[in-house]
Amino acid sequence: MTSYKYPKELKKAIDELANESSYQSVCHRHLHNQPMPSTQQLKEIVDLLREIIFPGYFGHSEVRCESIHYYLGVNTERVFHLLVDQIHAGLCFSCSGDESIPSMEIRNQAFDMATRFVACLPELRRKLSTDVEAAFLGDPAAQSRGEVIFCYPAIRAITNYRIAHALLTLGVPLIPRMISEMAHSETGIDIHPNAQIGESFTIDHGTGVVIGATSIIGKNVKLFQGVTLGAKSFPLDENGNPIKGIPRHPIVQDDVIIYAQATILGRITVGAGSTIGGNVWVTNNVPPGSKIVQFKPKEMLYSDGGGI
Repeated sequence: MTSYKYPKELKKAIDELANESSYQSVCHRHLHNQPMPSTQQLKEIVDLLREIIFPGYFGHSEVRCESIHYYLGVNTERVFHLLVDQIHAGLCFSCSGDESIPSMEIRNQAFDMATRFVACLPELRRKLSTDVEAAFLGDPAAQSRGEVIFCYPAIRAITNYRIAHALLTLGVPLIPRMISEMAHSETGIDIHPNAQIGESFTIDHGTGVVIGATSIIGKNVKLFQGVTLGAKSFPLDENGNPIKGIPRHPIVQDDVIIYAQATILGRITVGAGSTIGGNVWVTNNVPPGSKIVQFKPKEMLYSDGGGI
């Protein structure tokens, strides 16, 4: 057997990586016997919720009236138990290092949050059905609502958002952000779970859309690809650190259309019934019923290279 000399560079790298000053800001100090959130279990939860919300489209496809109660019961019970575990893990993660909170108290809190979330599922389905309808009616290329549910990345992203937002509203830490980032990775649509979005919401094409944490979107709003509802520069405190938790993203009222690559920044209001054209930059309030577009291109005719 060939023996290898232990490289001194390897020992030096390990010593530097093990130095506390190197890992202090990026190391999670996990307490013994506390669960950690699992991306695999969260994916299973989201997949099961998709089956529950859209029965017959995902998972078991042969759903009949005489068996749907059993089918939904099995899936809902499975979601509930998985959610209790993952919410428990998220609560433990968020209070890491605090051993003063009894483990059973955290478990009971997770059980209560999961119970209240499951109670929200009928309303979650109702809202998502309005989103599907908005996508179907708003896209001439859509042949059926089933096509929208199966194929449209916007419905996948909005489903994850509505699940994550419901959990966040119940006070669940970390887990909602993980769920929304799953959809971000899959679709390129980045919706923060803290954003408030009304029903009948749709995103056409979708890739590159960003909706910030304090955004408020009304009913019957349609976005196209590349739209950003973002923030301007953060205000700083007396120590030069960003002030967090203040409203800094746009308010988009009912019946607004925002076309591709438009950028809406700051805590401004886009009034109801307005249309924002593509590739515009908006940083001031837009009155209701407005139409914001770019200047028309100017046509210039040259001959024999003149003027170039």
